[in-house]
Amino acid sequence: MATQQEFESAVERSKTLTERPSNDVLLKLYALYKQGSEGDVNTERPGGFDFKNIAKWDAWKKQEGKSQEEARAEYVQFVNELTSK
Repeated sequence: MATQQEFESAVERSKTLTERPSNDVLLKLYALYKQGSEGDVNTERPGGFDFKNIAKWDAWKKQEGKSQEEARAEYVQFVNELTSK
């Protein structure tokens, strides 16, 4: 499991990636971050033509049921993979 400090460090490192990640990678980072910091999705799904926020909400919703500790550990591991390339 990742400590809170490791999670926060990974968040900072994710902001300094040399190349812009693909949308799928960005959605995974977002979803794991939200699950790790807030837990299960706690808002209504956006409606209408707000496609960006719908995609983000859906990605977070897929993490539902995963503990915050698991999500933080997965986030740290994922950022480590991205920064070691």
